[in-house]
Amino acid sequence: MGVLSRHEIQTLLLPMATLAVVLAPIFWINPNTMSYFGLGLLLNLAVPMILASMAQLCIIAVNDLDLSIGAFISLVSCIAVTWLPERPVLGVAALVACVLLYAAIGALVELFDLPSIVVTLGLSFVWGGFVWGGWALILLPMPGGATPQWIQDVMNLAIPVIPTPIVYAVLIALCAHWFLMRSSTGVRLRGAGGNPKAIVRSGGSVVRAKALMYGLAGVLGILSALTLVGITTSADANIAQRYTLISIAAVILGGGSFIGGKVSPIGATLGAITLGIAASFLSFLNIAPKWQIGLQGAILIIVLSMRILLSARGERQ
Repeated sequence: MGVLSRHEIQTLLLPMATLAVVLAPIFWINPNTMSYFGLGLLLNLAVPMILASMAQLCIIAVNDLDLSIGAFISLVSCIAVTWLPERPVLGVAALVACVLLYAAIGALVELFDLPSIVVTLGLSFVWGGFVWGGWALILLPMPGGATPQWIQDVMNLAIPVIPTPIVYAVLIALCAHWFLMRSSTGVRLRGAGGNPKAIVRSGGSVVRAKALMYGLAGVLGILSALTLVGITTSADANIAQRYTLISIAAVILGGGSFIGGKVSPIGATLGAITLGIAASFLSFLNIAPKWQIGLQGAILIIVLSMRILLSARGERQ
């Protein structure tokens, strides 16, 4: 069996085409962006967006939705620039506690049949990132902090020939694809969203599966925050608020579905890169930030409409 099945390749065609459509005008307006340094600058913030999208993908894979991932990444960013440099033991303990809390939330959502949207929305107030409170704002009331040097070194690593963000993006996509789509563990975990009754009949536990997927989302959220502060070298309580909607859009843009455990790690990676580049392109055109969100939403609507039309055409054929 190859790396990708025929169905997976077909799923990726639309995200790849969308990325090409977004890249084409950028390369036409400024050919320098096709260079090693140009692509590096263009994709500078792609890695944290991809990791945030992977975290959201884990939640969507079990038929849930996480409205707190942006606030969570903001909180971890604040921990990374305050406790990690000065009190590393306390910082690591706090990060472990965050992952365990994430896993516990996943178990509670399934155990008591709670709506994940409501639960994670409430959790976002706990994580922080809002002007009226939250742990992130308590930990870092004002923007600033000091990023550990080792995190900066990892994100500033100069890889020859291929820009570092592209290398990291490929590694993340392939690792996530292998684990979730090819390994037996990943298939069982996705079963909590695709066919939970089959898991129960085989002696498995949907509660355990959701707890593990939520915990994995917490780990990926931590990695997203660490890569983000490695690039920005500072943090604040609102640094990643927009990642919540971007992560959802990236998963859906990449071929994922809100029901049935249907996700595509490689597609989500392409979706995150597309949305990140679209934001850079709109900024390059001096379009006001308040309009950028709307235009990104328009891109998503167009792509989803095309997917529905193509699916309907395929069914007719």
